[in-house]
Amino acid sequence: MLLINLIQDSSAYDSGYTIGYSIGKYLPFIILVVIAIFLFRYFKNKK
Repeated sequence: MLLINLIQDSSAYDSGYTIGYSIGKYLPFIILVVIAIFLFRYFKNKK
């Protein structure tokens, strides 16, 4: 039990949580921008 507490309290656990939170926060916006770019190129080349 002590080992689990040491792993969870380490800085690696905190940085992994921060990275996951950042990816989850910005990933939807990045996906929307990529979809918008592909749609723009598709309709631009359709003419």
